[in-house]
Amino acid sequence: MYIDFKTLTSNQCYGAMVQTIVPRPIAWVLSDNGDGSYNVAPFSFFTGICSDPPLLMLSVGKKDAVEEKDTRVNIRERRNFVVHIPGTRHLEQVNTTSATLAHGQSEVDTAKLELTEIDGFALPRITDCDIAIACNLYRIDEIGRVPQAVIYGEIQSITINDALIVDHPKGRLQLDSLALDPLTRLGGSNYGGLGDVLTASRPK
Repeated sequence: MYIDFKTLTSNQCYGAMVQTIVPRPIAWVLSDNGDGSYNVAPFSFFTGICSDPPLLMLSVGKKDAVEEKDTRVNIRERRNFVVHIPGTRHLEQVNTTSATLAHGQSEVDTAKLELTEIDGFALPRITDCDIAIACNLYRIDEIGRVPQAVIYGEIQSITINDALIVDHPKGRLQLDSLALDPLTRLGGSNYGGLGDVLTASRPK
């Protein structure tokens, strides 16, 4: 099959992209609603992009053609957020937090999430998540005809479940990826687990 993107609608382009760019890591993002509550939402257009400064990126659309998603508003207005890496055990809670709620209605409540403070950071983390990445807003770029917010976060700290740490070879952190068992996003309503871990030494 050959797909010419010039012949597709934006929804058809999206469908083709999410079916073929797989698997995608999930950023499970906690942000501050500004009223004492927190928003939690998953995004799979997400990756790390730079180590100096340490930056990650997530792309956030709109609820509809006009209204912005709470994550986008919260990060722009309060400038900090926490990216969690969910495990497969979090599938139902991640899916629950993908629902569109009224602003100020907290997914912490609907998904029954417990929160824990992060040392030296204004926002808490989801207690049961093995990895929580505390970020400050670095920059937002708007792209596309119905502008997507490309949000760059500068990493301030990462909280890791000690049980995942295997070693520090040559000063680099090494984690047990199978124990982390990260949840990944596929197309449609499909998600995936990690599967087999393959090893290949980098050529010299």
